[in-house]
Amino acid sequence: MAMDGSNPEEFAVGCLLSIKTTFGDEFEGQVITFDRPSNILVLQEGIKPGPRRNIRLLKASYIKESNFLGQADDPLDPNNCYLDLSALQAREELAIRQAEAEAERIGVGVTSEAQSIFDALSKTLPVRWDETKIVVMNEVCVSSPYLPESVSGGTPAANERVKKVLEFERKRLQLRNTSG
Repeated sequence: MAMDGSNPEEFAVGCLLSIKTTFGDEFEGQVITFDRPSNILVLQEGIKPGPRRNIRLLKASYIKESNFLGQADDPLDPNNCYLDLSALQAREELAIRQAEAEAERIGVGVTSEAQSIFDALSKTLPVRWDETKIVVMNEVCVSSPYLPESVSGGTPAANERVKKVLEFERKRLQLRNTSG
């Protein structure tokens, strides 16, 4: 039977359908919803419930043929939905840690030039902000105006390394090496 979305009962929530599209795809799925204004059918592919679901949005006009296979419960009924809360909490914690790490990489009260230098240094060396100072390798400080002469602390070798990387990055960023 050809489908054009003219009969909304064909797309009632929970209906199990076998569908052939005008593109040649064939699949079985359960109707989650049908949006009449956009003529879009939202289907959960496969008929067996499980922890993973593939959701397909399909323009009803692309349905070449469909067969009614039966009626099932509402696919979005919270009593029948499977949620892996520990996996969701783990994803949430990871997202929070990533957001916090990203936030720590943004200097507060520093110029865009200082932030650019920080970002450039962070590509080759471990860096963090200490107010407006860039702390490199937890021992060398780079203070404003973020020139090689502004580097202090750390072992002589670490200090020289930071000065060289800073000089290279300033050239690469096309920043002047003078404070004027």
